Amino acid sequence: MFDPADPSFLDDPYSAFAELRAAGDVHYHPGLGMAVAVSYAACSAVLRHRALGRIWTDAEPLERFGCFNLLHRNSLLENEPPAHTRLRRSISWAFGRGHVERLRPWIADVASGLVDALAAEIGERGDGDLVAHVAQPLPVMVITGLLGVPTDDGPRLVARSNAIVKMYEYGLGEPAKDAAEAAAAEFVAYLRELVTRRSARPADDMISDLLRSDLAPDEVVATAVLLLMAGHEANVNVIGNGVHALLKDPDQWRRLVAEPSLVDNSVDELIRFDPPLQLFVRTAVEDVEIAGFPVARGEKIAALLGAAARDPLAFTDPDVLDVGRAAGTHLGFGGGIHYCVGAPLARIEIAAALRAITTTLPGLRLARAPRRRPEFVIRGLRDLPVTTGNAARPGPIRTR
Repeated sequence: MFDPADPSFLDDPYSAFAELRAAGDVHYHPGLGMAVAVSYAACSAVLRHRALGRIWTDAEPLERFGCFNLLHRNSLLENEPPAHTRLRRSISWAFGRGHVERLRPWIADVASGLVDALAAEIGERGDGDLVAHVAQPLPVMVITGLLGVPTDDGPRLVARSNAIVKMYEYGLGEPAKDAAEAAAAEFVAYLRELVTRRSARPADDMISDLLRSDLAPDEVVATAVLLLMAGHEANVNVIGNGVHALLKDPDQWRRLVAEPSLVDNSVDELIRFDPPLQLFVRTAVEDVEIAGFPVARGEKIAALLGAAARDPLAFTDPDVLDVGRAAGTHLGFGGGIHYCVGAPLARIEIAAALRAITTTLPGLRLARAPRRRPEFVIRGLRDLPVTTGNAARPGPIRTR
């Protein structure tokens, strides 16, 4: 069974997942303390079965994790109907396909400006960090703009988000747990102050809209924090992981440069190929079986989304990156009632970044190996050093 803290596993979890899939659809993982689904069919069942829900259990001791628990207890991601339905309804209109399509030109302009800054950095220094210049600031600028959060506060919010999501990992040390609670407390205080200002002077932003809904004050805060965190954590890693995968496969990079019409399609393939969220947990609300594996009421089971993404029964040649693949059936956005509400916006953001990068920096290549984040559940890179100098002579483009 894999060790989620093993650097070699973090570097390539997919070979370990393949071995597990060959041995069965579901296995008990003693280190995680729960069953894990590894086939596409089993993971899909975990995400969609109504006997499996998102049942939040407060982190203990309660006095130590007061703000962390507040954010999650009131989150739509950690609730089932009817609370989930009410919480999701308060924001679903803002992420509808028609509404976010109107944001496409603005997002494209933001992405282009960030890539121009990266190009200037490369021109001046010889290389630049694509994560720091593009992948990280783009989703932060978009979600803060929608919520009405001052853009200058973005970097501090990112640091808080990074500290909080470490609580989703396994084998976490006590200092990191304290850091997560401290970040949650800062987030709560920050949003409460912003909510107070918007209550006195509403604006054309989502926080003002949330205040006009039927949400309780703590639900407004938790929903805003969830949007800030989810709007950043997933997209920064899709862009980082995805461009890294493309640059390691020059044929696919050149194909995307030569065929801009593939950019929108490539977004889902990049999410499938190296998902930013590797594990999603559900709790049984009644006895249930997943692919013949019994899960008793109260027990947990996880869908290993990275394993589902490489299942050969769901995807032809799943270990091959193919920007022309119709990969829309991947589980990277989840499934069932917890399907990512921000998926339409995420696709537009990621496509904008890819389009700006391939247009402005068609000769991009890796400057050196990137540093990987040392976490399993949230999969991403610390940096992605890139350059355009001394590029190899382009060869013929191969399609798959």
